[in-house]
Amino acid sequence: MKRLKLYEAEDKMIDLISDNYSMLQGLGAFGIRLGFGDKTVSEICNEQGVDCYTFLTVVNFLINGYAPKETDDKIAVPTLLDYLRASHRYFLDFQLPSIRKKLEESLGTDTALLSTVPVASPTGLPLLILRLYDEYAHDIRLHMKYEEKTLFPYVEALLRGQQMSNYNVDIFAKHHSDITGKFHELKNIIIKYLPHDGLTNNQLTAALYDIYNNEEWLLNHSNVEEVLFVPAIRLLEQRLKTDDVSARISGLIQKADSTEVISEREKEIIVCLVQGMSNKEIASHLFISVNTVMTHRRNIVRKLQIHSLAGLTIYAIANNLIDKKILYNS
Repeated sequence: MKRLKLYEAEDKMIDLISDNYSMLQGLGAFGIRLGFGDKTVSEICNEQGVDCYTFLTVVNFLINGYAPKETDDKIAVPTLLDYLRASHRYFLDFQLPSIRKKLEESLGTDTALLSTVPVASPTGLPLLILRLYDEYAHDIRLHMKYEEKTLFPYVEALLRGQQMSNYNVDIFAKHHSDITGKFHELKNIIIKYLPHDGLTNNQLTAALYDIYNNEEWLLNHSNVEEVLFVPAIRLLEQRLKTDDVSARISGLIQKADSTEVISEREKEIIVCLVQGMSNKEIASHLFISVNTVMTHRRNIVRKLQIHSLAGLTIYAIANNLIDKKILYNS
């Protein structure tokens, strides 16, 4: 049975699972191994490399619907991404085939007959139900494969600091469809219209029970994506945009600052140039080689982005390197 409470880092993991056995699959999706004794949630998460805050956020959301604010930036996106990926593998590789096998056994059907037996025959309706299940399972696979091929790689790129101009999480959220209705329709058809003659009721009941459970599982999975994952990605996108703008501003500031970093020797050369000296005259005046003078001149141009003598003259006057009265008198 579920116990409605907010679980905290100091609660024992065994109590959390005992109160909410449905979270066993969630442990596997987070990569948490069993055999944890009486350790707390925090101890187990730290030992097994799982972000404790993100784990508890998902747990408390699934158990009692508690959701953090959309501006909560403490959710670890890599942990949530790993959780969703593992949930996909569990559902696609284990749950869907397991339910199909139970349906096939309980309906007494042969998969090889799916395309050959008429619906109106005594075995036709069970086969049609199995065919419907395959169609629904196919749609669910397509839904999850889209996320794995498009959304998840996009999130990984964001985590690497890369942004895409042609995709964002709002595009995903806009087209994020509800797939729980497919199982709802299937179980209703089985309950309402499937003839009971020749069917093993215990096996069929077990298959229906799994379908009910997985309908709830799909709903929870979809809600985690919409309520927790999408806002976390949106925050990541905003953070990257902010960082990008800050980096650009910082780059401009650094570039502007670099124009002011003129060495004392370079200032002397600027003064000589403004006074009309040639490279050879400057070299003789400062007791350096002509090549050194030319190197300094290139550095001056690179730092100040000033190529003309008039521009250097204005720079020299503005920075008090030379008195304009002396310049005019010379």
